[in-house]
Amino acid sequence: MSVNQDVRANQTTLEREAVSLRRWLAAYFRRRVRNEADIDDMVQDVFARLVARDSIQPVENLGGYVLKVAFSVLTDRARRSASHMVASHIVLDAERHGGVEIDPERVLCGKEDLNCAIAILLSLSERTRTVFVLRRLEGYPYQKIALHLRISVSAVEKHMMRAIQHLSEEMEKRNGA
Repeated sequence: MSVNQDVRANQTTLEREAVSLRRWLAAYFRRRVRNEADIDDMVQDVFARLVARDSIQPVENLGGYVLKVAFSVLTDRARRSASHMVASHIVLDAERHGGVEIDPERVLCGKEDLNCAIAILLSLSERTRTVFVLRRLEGYPYQKIALHLRISVSAVEKHMMRAIQHLSEEMEKRNGA
């Protein structure tokens, strides 16, 4: 047998082993994960880790080693999903979320509106502006704002109404409505 035939025979054996191993890994992950789409990626991760193995020592028990790597991939995926709060993500649906493209003109208009709103807010009295910022931007409840500024909740409500009314009127003037 020539060297080329030897190499081809080894390659064929390796390919058969890889196909068998791929099927086994897919079944292993299928029993443990909900999302079918993740299975191929996880199998690929196992193969990538096997190829990237940083040792010249041969693996004595290949089945056990592959199982250990597969478990590691599974654990890493679970940890990553938890840390990225994957369960809280929603799929972008063009019908639900709108398919409107954001063109440069729209971005410019948005920036101009924001700058205008900032200018309007800066024209308010300091206390009214502070109440507005604490409520709308920081999300503080009226009682906490009242305690922070040492005023009544009723006064906080009046400052908020004043700020919203002023902002609305000035934005309407600007937009010509």
